[in-house]
Amino acid sequence: MPSVLVVRGHLATPWELRPWLELPERFDVSYLLSRSNRYVPPAGLRAQRARALRDLMPPGPLGEVGAGVIGDRYMFSEDAFAGADIVHGAELSFWFAAEAAKRRRRHGFRLVQTVWETLPHMVTFRNRHARINRELVLAETDLFLPATERAAQALRLEGVEEERMLVCAPGIDVGRFALAPPDPPPAQHTIVSPGRLVWEKGHHDVLRAVAALHRGIVTLPGGGVATPRVLLIGAGPEEDRLREHAAELGLAGAVEIRSVPYEEMPAVFASASAMVLASLSSAGAFYHPFDVPHAFWEEQFGLVLAEAMAAGLAIVTTTSGAIPEVVAGAPVDLVAPGDWMGIARALAAGPLSRAPAARVAHPPELVERYSTAAAAERLAAVYDRVLAT
Repeated sequence: MPSVLVVRGHLATPWELRPWLELPERFDVSYLLSRSNRYVPPAGLRAQRARALRDLMPPGPLGEVGAGVIGDRYMFSEDAFAGADIVHGAELSFWFAAEAAKRRRRHGFRLVQTVWETLPHMVTFRNRHARINRELVLAETDLFLPATERAAQALRLEGVEEERMLVCAPGIDVGRFALAPPDPPPAQHTIVSPGRLVWEKGHHDVLRAVAALHRGIVTLPGGGVATPRVLLIGAGPEEDRLREHAAELGLAGAVEIRSVPYEEMPAVFASASAMVLASLSSAGAFYHPFDVPHAFWEEQFGLVLAEAMAAGLAIVTTTSGAIPEVVAGAPVDLVAPGDWMGIARALAAGPLSRAPAARVAHPPELVERYSTAAAAERLAAVYDRVLAT
């Protein structure tokens, strides 16, 4: 039985790894799990414990800076790589992708890399470690799997040949998210804004849009004033500032900020009237903590979009990065990044003009495209392809 080792550094997540649970039984799938992993991976997928340099450093920002300056790497993990027929990493310049590339010729496995990044940073916009990693990954990877056509375009500029890439969308458990709204339905509209609490996820624009609704700056089609609740889901460095901004906008009593376990997200979507993903482009990487920004980000996919479509939830989002491609063909309201008035108008004209928690019909074929079953079939075909070469 061919063995597949999924390598994600400290970023093994329950949402990205879920399609591997549905791979055909002829693949023996496992993943490397470090002590510093930031998430709880899904049950049912075999973990192989791995020690990384980051694991030996203090928790918190000090350890993150130390690992960034020195350069993270796997330690005492050769057996896991040696036993793999296929190693599946991610991105061009992540340390764990380069760690797999270093070991490819030594152990003879096929190397596959998922790529979410939609911007071709090349060499110019990468730091010292990322430049070295990129060179290794470009040289040693057998097949790149861009998650979107936009990511594929970036890879073409990075110099990846057409025969070494195949667009391969991710998948989510669509059945889990297809929950019916509660009965009786909620009495008040709730707008959900999920994502890490960082500036580029645009939570502040969601607050501004809702403030415009509460104050009657933007009204409902019949002229009434909408006063929805807002639920910001996530954690991150912007939390305190978002609470302060909500208060100064007069929304302190209408805004809740909390983390939600992944398993509970379907129930959150079922009770909501709309999801807003207000992503913005940003500059956010550094050579070291005191350097000027040199790398940039835009929305690379937005798995919450697939989850919201599976839930039949109304969606308002921006045109950042790959978002228009991901939602193409769905009844989704798209606005320019930063257009909080556009968000307010879309909410007023759509979900807030209907009953709370009303559902929207998203194209079944699009929902199925982003299912774990479809994603698993794509992965199986990829693995068959690389094993045949």
